Amino acid sequence: MLYNNKSMQHKHDHHDHCHSNCQNIAHNHEHSPHETCCAQVTTTNCGSDTHTTTQTNEFDDPPDDPDRSTENQKLTWKIQGMDCAHCAQKIENALKTLPNVNQIKITFATEKLIVFVPHKDQETIKLIEDKVTELGYKPILELSSQHSHQHEHSHGFDKKALIPITVLGGLIVISYIILLINQNIGEYAFIITAIIGLVPIVKEAIMLTRSGTPFAIETLMSISAIGALFIGAAEEATMVIFLFMIGEMLEGIATSKAKTGISSLVELMPDETVIIIDGKRHTVASHTLKAGDIIEISSGGRLPADVILISEQASIDESALTGESIPVNYICGDKILAGSLVVDTTIQFKAISEAGQNAVDRILQLIEDAEERKAPIERFIDKFSRYYTPSIAIFALFVIVIPPLLMHADWYTWFYRGLTLLLIGCPCALVISTPAVVTSALSSAAKQGVLIKGGAALERIGAIKMIAFDKTGTLTAGKPQVTDIIQHEITKEQLLAIVAAIESGSHHPLAKAIIDYAQQNQIDFVEANNRKAIAGVGIQGDIEQQTFYIVSPNKVTNVSSPIADNDLQSIHELESAGKTVVVVVTEQQLLGIIALQDVLRSDAIPAIKDLHHLGLQTVMLTGDNQRAAEAIANTLDIDYRAELLPADKLLEIEKINAVTPIAMVGDGINDSPALKAATVGIAMGSGSDVALETADAALTKNSLLSLPKLIRLTRFANRNIKQNITIALGIKLIFLVTSLLGITGLWLAVLADSGTTAIVTANALRVLRFRK
Repeated sequence: MLYNNKSMQHKHDHHDHCHSNCQNIAHNHEHSPHETCCAQVTTTNCGSDTHTTTQTNEFDDPPDDPDRSTENQKLTWKIQGMDCAHCAQKIENALKTLPNVNQIKITFATEKLIVFVPHKDQETIKLIEDKVTELGYKPILELSSQHSHQHEHSHGFDKKALIPITVLGGLIVISYIILLINQNIGEYAFIITAIIGLVPIVKEAIMLTRSGTPFAIETLMSISAIGALFIGAAEEATMVIFLFMIGEMLEGIATSKAKTGISSLVELMPDETVIIIDGKRHTVASHTLKAGDIIEISSGGRLPADVILISEQASIDESALTGESIPVNYICGDKILAGSLVVDTTIQFKAISEAGQNAVDRILQLIEDAEERKAPIERFIDKFSRYYTPSIAIFALFVIVIPPLLMHADWYTWFYRGLTLLLIGCPCALVISTPAVVTSALSSAAKQGVLIKGGAALERIGAIKMIAFDKTGTLTAGKPQVTDIIQHEITKEQLLAIVAAIESGSHHPLAKAIIDYAQQNQIDFVEANNRKAIAGVGIQGDIEQQTFYIVSPNKVTNVSSPIADNDLQSIHELESAGKTVVVVVTEQQLLGIIALQDVLRSDAIPAIKDLHHLGLQTVMLTGDNQRAAEAIANTLDIDYRAELLPADKLLEIEKINAVTPIAMVGDGINDSPALKAATVGIAMGSGSDVALETADAALTKNSLLSLPKLIRLTRFANRNIKQNITIALGIKLIFLVTSLLGITGLWLAVLADSGTTAIVTANALRVLRFRK
């Protein structure tokens, strides 16, 4: 059925029946026709405790990524102790030196190391694990990618880190007391203390240098401290080491807090689940669940998979995933996301996601994939940091050598200043300034019902100036209703019987609305013969040897006589009221006019007002007629383009995008060309695979009110990134100048370096707590 609203979709179909024992219950399935709904619950009886499923709990490993060569095998580890992006860089550089390592992917936010190797064998695994262990981290091999998010994440403060700091602090106090009693012995005491503190740092610096990271902070620290000892500044060398250790500890604490949002998502998944097989209850590991398994969750328990409710109704708390604090009431057949909390009594569900593929896993996967979708500014910083440290090291060497040689300056003074400059050469704060914000923003967005695909999408969303909306299912509820019927020379019942007979079996929203209306009015009809669509016009069918046509008003002359003026006036009035009109004709005459209207979503008006308040322009792109589109646009106070084919929407988006950054909001399936062409594509719905693949972000809460939240969050995150970069570079620049002028010494330089890293990480935590 083609009519004039060509973009009309059938994503939000509602049905009268989900199952024989679930009658007269309205459903809100995502893009599932009636047949699919029934197929989903045929093994269960809603409201009954009897189930006939025979699913097993065994599963095979998923196929390898098709984008990768078949000769590559994937090995995955969780790395304990990898608390920052700089740590991840150290590990990557070290593993690059190993044989048979084809590709490395590291995400410090989820402490994940993925290595692609030609063959999985114990020798290769041991080689990789030994190298990671040598760097001071603990690798834990994950035997199946489907278990990848089931391990416990512990991001609390490790009190063992206080032991070396406490020991060194105690030695410093003892050395200072000895210095007060006897200066010469005190000097030696400080030298011994500095050497004790230096030993682990020098060992790590040597190991990192051999592993391909010669300009790590440990190397710079070692050179500066050893240099300070050579020029007789043992007290300062000791304080530098002590402050460095404190700074590293503070950095670890701050970064661990930044990852609490990720760990809280992982903790949403229960370790065990009650599964029902042949009417008997068994407790199994949650990661062994397969689609089709019947599970039972008690009050206070969380869902281990994406599910369909098979009990009559349930009250579900989705706050951890959508940010909605009030529990939502679901009824038989409704889809519910993994990680949601059952509020009331024991409830039964049917799993519809495989292990490792539920809503929580998709969120975590997006966060892991964010490393591959870095924001442009993050890519620039990564490149800049690779040249920054060597440049500072060379500059420090010039500072040590040139003034004494060319200007006959004091060697001690400029050697000391050169050592101070070395400590400013570590790019830790700069490197972590952006990924810490991105990770926090992705986690915060996920908790508020929005999935964002990485830093690049985050940056682009924060920069958009205009948002384009698809109409059906996005601004409207996607549930058109018959509002007016005007018949000529036949009864209303006869007209509906003709239309229902021709539209029988169609999944078009308008067709289904008319058929549902006919069924509600208990009108009998028999499927018409020779039914076929007329491209760009409508649909036709034969009833009792006569051909009938259902078309949009402006296509009538293609199949029948022109419409009379009084009927055109009626059509005009209906369309001006925001209704979609179809006409029923034979080759000779008009038989009737049917008007339908798709109501606006309840959240459309407040969401649009909020977007306008944020300074964004809005436009509606629709295939509906001009007058219906104008009525809806006037209600929402937005601009509009009507009577657009999908190709026209694409051209419109491309034209606007050439002038100003624009986001396209649609269902992510029929609107995929426009979503791809826009600066940012945002998909409505519950984060289906198609929507996530097409768009840069998805509103899992399926609410337009999430859009203003998304814009505010991304703008706040972008400001936070700029603040972090300004802090990191600004402090470096200040201490570069003051160190060169001799105003600041070694201990202040190392405090500034570690302190800046802690500051930018703490600033990133503000994004994690962002609400409005």
